[in-house]
Amino acid sequence: MTRALTLAFGLLFASLVQATDNDPRIQPGNLFPKVQMETSLGTLVVELDRSRAELTVDNFLLYVVDGAYNNSVFHRVIGDFVVQGGGYDRDYQPIPERDPVVNESGNGLSNSYGTIAMARTNEPHSATNQFYFNVADNERLDPSSRRWGYAVFGEVVEGSEVLESMAAVETGPHDDVPGDTIPVTPMVLIKATLLPE
Repeated sequence: MTRALTLAFGLLFASLVQATDNDPRIQPGNLFPKVQMETSLGTLVVELDRSRAELTVDNFLLYVVDGAYNNSVFHRVIGDFVVQGGGYDRDYQPIPERDPVVNESGNGLSNSYGTIAMARTNEPHSATNQFYFNVADNERLDPSSRRWGYAVFGEVVEGSEVLESMAAVETGPHDDVPGDTIPVTPMVLIKATLLPE
């Protein structure tokens, strides 16, 4: 890596850290914050791991405390793979995105069953607001010596039965969302709440 690229990456990293770590709403001193997700199929709680994925956790929590995920839908369900949300509101209109977050997939956390991770495009540092739950052991989404992975930043600690129900819904195509893995009956994230420390 050239010195210019190293400097540019350093400045990007510093700007991302500065943009998030000064916001007291996201409990910056809490290494393992918890978020409660009330869905149309029940409630689950995820414990996030700031010690392994600080930028990713901060990014996710900013969406949570801003209410961006409230009344959004899970728009991609593949029963033996993932349940994905965070990208569309109840009317299947895109949720406004913040700047992409640096990919923290090399943090030692694996895409195993019950974990939460950031969705992205083929560009490694493109994750914004979309996240997914692993509903299988998806180690193929972890990084390798030749490619970036998908950043895991927490796990479901309450409501695993809700996640199982989410993974089992009937899916099909939708006029406003690409693909044919959209729940036939909208599966809504009614409210996401950062729980008190």
